Amino acid sequence: MIDMLRKITGEQRIGHAGTLDPLASGVLVVGVGRDATRKLGEVVKKEKEYIADIFLGMESVTDDAEGEKIPHYDGRHNERTVGIAEVEKAVKNFTGKILQVPPVYSAIKVKGQKAYEAARQGKDIQLEPRLVEIKNIEILKYDWPHLILKVTTGPGVYIRALARDIGRELKVGAYLFDLERTRVGQFTKDEALTNNSSMRLTINEKYQLG
Repeated sequence: MIDMLRKITGEQRIGHAGTLDPLASGVLVVGVGRDATRKLGEVVKKEKEYIADIFLGMESVTDDAEGEKIPHYDGRHNERTVGIAEVEKAVKNFTGKILQVPPVYSAIKVKGQKAYEAARQGKDIQLEPRLVEIKNIEILKYDWPHLILKVTTGPGVYIRALARDIGRELKVGAYLFDLERTRVGQFTKDEALTNNSSMRLTINEKYQLG
């Protein structure tokens, strides 16, 4: 995205606020030019909203759909499903300020190396829990094994980790099947430009690039 915008605008000073995982989509706030890129540090700290599709009944080594899946069984070695009442109760435990262990497959550095690089090398990675804030979780739809949530967070929250932890709270396992970021601060999906020809036209008109 950044490379494409550099070609469109001719501006080399372009940055973004908050990386999206490879399988995620949605709002990416981009700063074009010196003044805009300087403001990105504040944008990263803003409230964010996501639509998360959580797959219950299995875990993933990466906590999302990209990694190897591990079926989850209860003590009787039978597959177990859960009712909506159990889901509602579990979800409530993750609102407010909570301690969250980031995914092993993340860009957090451990002894100078990114955790996901060390994990791919077969190293045993132990990440410390971090205090984060999840401001609200709304259940949009539940149809086993898919649980669709709207999540409002402060900075530093991993939705993959939230999916993993909800699965463990329910004792069925879970991973993040799909994720869309719909808002970063005041920047919303409805106002965003998409990566297509209309985006190029809009940017060209705004910056009078011809």
